[in-house]
Amino acid sequence: MIYDLVKKSRSYRRFDGKKAMTKEELRTLVDLARLSPCGGNKQYLKYVTVCGPENNKKVYDCLAWAGYLTDWDGPVEEERPTGYIIMLRDKTIQANLSVDEGIAAQSIFLGATEMGYGGCFLMNVKREKLMESLGIDKERYSVSMVIALGVVKEQVEIEPMPKDGNVKYWRDENQVHHVPKRSLDEILAGEL
Repeated sequence: MIYDLVKKSRSYRRFDGKKAMTKEELRTLVDLARLSPCGGNKQYLKYVTVCGPENNKKVYDCLAWAGYLTDWDGPVEEERPTGYIIMLRDKTIQANLSVDEGIAAQSIFLGATEMGYGGCFLMNVKREKLMESLGIDKERYSVSMVIALGVVKEQVEIEPMPKDGNVKYWRDENQVHHVPKRSLDEILAGEL
């Protein structure tokens, strides 16, 4: 059921580093993005898939994790993602961000969830460093986001938004990740 799939498609930040993703699995996820709707059928999004310890480290070193968890520098080495999909904009087709990035990223996320993986969309990226370390053509492409993927090694709980409206996610003493969400009634601006 799509409801359950969406509900399970959370932002996860800790993974089982012993269970590596394969190039074929990453290709399958990119294919889902390729098949997704896009504005004007421009198909300007391109992708670089990354797996394997050496290449994964190059990507990891360019990322910042969990802005609200100020006392956490990101996952320890054995809990890092085992695959990445770097989403690029082909500037020869379209230079600016659009809704297409979100549509394609969500398709990747839902596919990963169905395959038994989880992930995290990362926008806080050292883009120049990443492109240089992976040999990505800076003239033609710009980095839209990095999608970190792997076998999930953390529990994420969705809970009601607190009365004070604080949207910040947090971890409890058992390292359970809590994500406040507004209620359906709160986000419905009208029902005609």
